[in-house]
Amino acid sequence: MNPLLSRLQPYPFERLKKLFSDVTPNAAYRPISLGIGEPRHPTPALITEALMANMSGLSTYPATGGEPSLRAACAAWLQRRYGLHVDAATQVLPVNGSREALFSLVQTVVDPSQAGATVVCPNPFYQIYEGAALLAGAQPYFVPSNPAKNFAVDWDTVPESIWAKTQLLFVCSPGNPTGAVMTLDEWAKLFALSDRHGFVIASDECYSEIYFRDEAPLGGLEAAAKLGRADFKNLIALTSLSKRSNVPGMRSGFVAGDAALIKPFLLYRTYHGSAMSTVVQAASVAAWNDEAHVVENRNLYRQKFSQVTPVLAEVLDVALPDAAFYLWAGVNKVCGGSDTEFARELLAQYNVTVLPGSYLAREAQGFNPGAGRIRMALVAGTDECLQAAQRIAEFVRKNS
Repeated sequence: MNPLLSRLQPYPFERLKKLFSDVTPNAAYRPISLGIGEPRHPTPALITEALMANMSGLSTYPATGGEPSLRAACAAWLQRRYGLHVDAATQVLPVNGSREALFSLVQTVVDPSQAGATVVCPNPFYQIYEGAALLAGAQPYFVPSNPAKNFAVDWDTVPESIWAKTQLLFVCSPGNPTGAVMTLDEWAKLFALSDRHGFVIASDECYSEIYFRDEAPLGGLEAAAKLGRADFKNLIALTSLSKRSNVPGMRSGFVAGDAALIKPFLLYRTYHGSAMSTVVQAASVAAWNDEAHVVENRNLYRQKFSQVTPVLAEVLDVALPDAAFYLWAGVNKVCGGSDTEFARELLAQYNVTVLPGSYLAREAQGFNPGAGRIRMALVAGTDECLQAAQRIAEFVRKNS
């Protein structure tokens, strides 16, 4: 067996299952889960109709590079959303959801023969970053977010010796689980570091269309263009329909950016067997070409967060995030400030599931930046999320 498999950490939800193995939920309450970030708003009819209308595509092998119509739809969306002009043939590549692409991009980029090959990740983070780095033969390096700076990642804490060994940097904006959005100044700093040390930047942007401010979040390619980097040197942005269009089961997204990276990435994927079904491609074209359902979806989240956040802010250290569909809350002095005990006792007493923040981070630089926090995914309907918030508020008051 591949010895690198032994370096993988248990996934957060495996740890959560173990944490709850001896907990008996209070059956007086209907179970409500805020644990998994799986979109639960209805899938738009235009997407399901496109799927059904293109079932004949099941009889053909799909091309790894995707149909020209899908690449064109992705490029057109980038132009509408960010004002970007990209070459659909060389700077865009459809992928089977951002998770698959995040993993396979690392395998394409990392050269494990180089001593000390390093992949830099935010902390807390999406665990695929770490697993992809380890299986590529690289060492992950975790950079903490700073609660005092709206959870911006504290890139200034990374030593120059680490940047010198870095082959790939993961950024996530809007962030999971913090909801923080990177600024243009932050991008300028990272581009300068990339130019100095030659590493690739992978920008995970799957939450870009769920936001609560008037201005849409800045994207990585958009930042590059604003800073005069129209060739997107050493930059790949990854996005997905899962959250934007409520189709996590379609596993559809795309990557865009530096054509010099897209070309070897396509080669890798050709051998990896990552072609998207033409049926899913047709439905994806329909999704990327329509914005009305995205606006409606965003408004549902805005209404939900406007009702739920004030209830929780009365008892927890939490505020409306910039974007994404999570609340990242400090548990204060409840259960001794332990995120794991908070989750256990909340389930036992009120049958509500939340995810301990420490499960989404790693001990690094002497501390775990997720400790003492919980992530709540407000993906269910407003009434269910509001009921969960009310139970959490009652739990906190009872146990404080």
